[in-house]
Amino acid sequence: MFDWNDLKYLLAVARHQSTTAAGRALQVNQSTVQRRLAELERDLGQALVVRHPSGYRLTAYGEQLLPLAQDVERAALALARHVETFQRDVSGVVRVTCPEPLMLRLSRSTLLERFRARYPGLEVAFVMSDKYLDLAQGDADMALRSGDTEDNALIGRKVGDSLWAVYASPKYIARRGQPGSLQDLAQHDWVGFDETMAQHRASVWLQQVAPAARVVARNDSVLGLVYSAKAGMGLAALPTALGDAEPDLVRVLGPIPELARIWRVLTTAELRHTPRVAALFDFLVDEVDALRPIITG
Repeated sequence: MFDWNDLKYLLAVARHQSTTAAGRALQVNQSTVQRRLAELERDLGQALVVRHPSGYRLTAYGEQLLPLAQDVERAALALARHVETFQRDVSGVVRVTCPEPLMLRLSRSTLLERFRARYPGLEVAFVMSDKYLDLAQGDADMALRSGDTEDNALIGRKVGDSLWAVYASPKYIARRGQPGSLQDLAQHDWVGFDETMAQHRASVWLQQVAPAARVVARNDSVLGLVYSAKAGMGLAALPTALGDAEPDLVRVLGPIPELARIWRVLTTAELRHTPRVAALFDFLVDEVDALRPIITG
């Protein structure tokens, strides 16, 4: 098999009868045209062009391929026009649920700006929550979610890793010191989740490793934990993407392997194939290299 992209070099040389002019038309240098044309000839096992004093001419085999290559070009251009029209015409709102800190990090990046440039008719509306909203019940269209996902009705793709560690403010460390090991955790004050987040992995982990630890403040969000820890109230288990970015916090332990999970982009099977949701889902998967540092830090 050959590289379909190499056909455009054959077409350009056929039209301009010069590798230099073909290069200008394709906005590449002459050596690229010659190299790609040679690769196409090698893959097909036949010479396609021959050089004459007045320029390049197609061989008899090249002449036979020319109308077929032109058909491929027309089909590719039609496909490009269709995609462009689709992107322009896709409109509406995609509701995405994620924790508030992630929304803030996304809004400070160029990722959403690039998405809006590609799909100007689409609006991304965030539904911020540290709790798992029910996509099947219509609470949101998509989720950016870390942790265990047991709902078989959801379709997802991994987009990053969620790492957690233990943090404290310099003020707290000056007052109480810092833990040197897991065994020291019970001797420290903590800020943790309230009863509405009792099943969160950070709550379960703290109960397992330091059941006697004194929780001096409780919050219903990760952002609340960050603020309480920065105030010097106690230790807090936090995502490294948040904790490491805070100049007023120091990582004192971890990452904690038991708290590691993966980040996924999720939606329902029904919504996965609707144009507005598919546009954002596929965009985030395609942009995973840009999305990963936003999520993981």
